[in-house]
Amino acid sequence: MNRFLSLALCLAAIGSVSAQKANVDQAAKLSGKTDQLNQARNLIKQAMENPETQNDARTYYIAGKIEFDAFDNATKAKMINPDDASAKGTVMADELIQGYKYFMKALPLDSVPNEKGQVKPKFSKDILGKIGGHANDFFSAGADYFNNKNYYPQAYEAFMVYGDLPESGMLGKMAALIDPSQIATAYFNAGLSAYSGNAVEESANAFKKARLAGYDQPECYIYEIACWQSIAQKDESKMKEAQANILNVAEAGHKKYGLAQPIFINNMINSIVTDGNIDKALEQLNAVIAENPDNANLYGLRGYVYDRAEKDAESEADYRKAASLPDVDFETLKNASKKIFRIGTMKWNELEGSSPETTAARKDIKENYFESSKKIAQRAESMQPDDSDIQNVLESINYALETYFPN
Repeated sequence: MNRFLSLALCLAAIGSVSAQKANVDQAAKLSGKTDQLNQARNLIKQAMENPETQNDARTYYIAGKIEFDAFDNATKAKMINPDDASAKGTVMADELIQGYKYFMKALPLDSVPNEKGQVKPKFSKDILGKIGGHANDFFSAGADYFNNKNYYPQAYEAFMVYGDLPESGMLGKMAALIDPSQIATAYFNAGLSAYSGNAVEESANAFKKARLAGYDQPECYIYEIACWQSIAQKDESKMKEAQANILNVAEAGHKKYGLAQPIFINNMINSIVTDGNIDKALEQLNAVIAENPDNANLYGLRGYVYDRAEKDAESEADYRKAASLPDVDFETLKNASKKIFRIGTMKWNELEGSSPETTAARKDIKENYFESSKKIAQRAESMQPDDSDIQNVLESINYALETYFPN
């Protein structure tokens, strides 16, 4: 009785395996037949979910082939009729990316040693050929996703696949056919996609890859810095890592673009100051100022460093110098007006009595601090009239003038 039961169980197990392999065989026959696409997918899905066939390389090879064949059929239909419903860009992109993922699952399974310890791949050569033949399609898939606002993970993944292909070894000699600048662009687009989808860590990684691949625009560096700033704001435990990366990118950006892109030296110096290395920040700034003695941003930046070091006299002198130069920008003027007004307020609060010396000191504060800071703030206001911060600065200065000097 037990012998018959055991035999029945064995036959049932064999029948289950045979049924799943039959599903894979049937799915393979239906691959490439547009009207049988859903049936092919359902059959292979059953095989992928069954323990008997879910670790079989052929299962995922056929699954990938089904998707790539569907993509190829849609491509042909699109060539004949661009408005063909089966040739919708994002649908085709889904087929391509899903097929790629199945192939990537099949490759390691295809290299599992057999019972004799031998590795005899059956599908790898064909898989690599299919991926290589569709290399440029991954870039197009990323563009289709991005244009349809499927930023993350869809567009990000497609652009990253394209960017990673040449270094993956999967393309062989075909890798040389891909323009390196296109690889850098793919990584940059992946960064934009992840950034648009609020996946800032993935975005930072993609922008880094674009930068190292030679993307030749400052926006790549700027976005990478912005990503790390966002990461630091969201997760305090990553503050040091973020600060180190910001410094690294800022230094690279400054080395490449110089003072034409002041954002890099600004972030570079700020990172050094944030790390507590004020002397190092001043040393580097002094060297750059010596070579560029008429650059307003540099004096404003050094004024900020001196302010952090609580050296008010030096900070004031640099901010006044910055405000006197023709290339001064809005932020520098605003910061200069704040600093000069703040120092004036401190000086005013230290005065007592009504001696001739005190009266003269109050007059000096009015002219050289309150009125001086007001003129600088008004120049900033003329550049950005709608800025609420500069409006608050002007209100504070006017209040001080009206209160302390009513006549």
